[in-house]
Amino acid sequence: MNIWLKLTVLTAALVVAASAAAQAVVGQAAPTFALNDTQGRAVKLADFKGKHVVLEWVNPGCPYVRKHYDSGNMPATQKGARGKDVVWLAINSTALEHRDYLKPGELEAWLKSKDSAMTATLMDADGKAGRAYGARTTPHMYVIDPTGKLVYAGAIDSIPSANAADIKGATHYVNQALGESLAIGFRALAISANYAMQEEREEGAEGEAAEVSTEISKGQIIFSFVLAIGF
Repeated sequence: MNIWLKLTVLTAALVVAASAAAQAVVGQAAPTFALNDTQGRAVKLADFKGKHVVLEWVNPGCPYVRKHYDSGNMPATQKGARGKDVVWLAINSTALEHRDYLKPGELEAWLKSKDSAMTATLMDADGKAGRAYGARTTPHMYVIDPTGKLVYAGAIDSIPSANAADIKGATHYVNQALGESLAIGFRALAISANYAMQEEREEGAEGEAAEVSTEISKGQIIFSFVLAIGF
């Protein structure tokens, strides 16, 4: 192997290692970020230290996102959390050049039309926050406890479909994880299988994300719509 090939392989390995290290891990400190909301105001995760925080990766072009908004499930979940003094941050990491990208005002208008109730909607068009959390799907959900530790990462519920009729029979993982954390504080959560569905983004790369929950059995298959992040 010549020196240039060795250097190329080493560089690629370091990039992969750095990318993996940057992703959020349940039980560890949640990655910090500072993003502008749809009004152009700066919002930092550190602003909410001492509170539970829910992060919701959102893309109105995703059929699974529409399922939970059109049915009222996501707005109801937001309102329930906000009623318990939980901060809810929706994050859009869709790349500017992607067909699903909405300008801040357009995204805010769509969410308002669905009676949403998040604390703020944040724009992450360069995908930096999305990469830090390993958020490649929507809706990809995260729960952070008041100490800043990540206590949940995964899907909103247990049924991988775009059919709103399935919501009633699904286990609501976000409500479950948030409820347990509010009641008893952080504890280690079990990690199950990766998402089964991996749709290609516009750039042609595949995405996957780990599903985490206290009650998801090993091998549980969950999937969501892949984000249009420019990785």
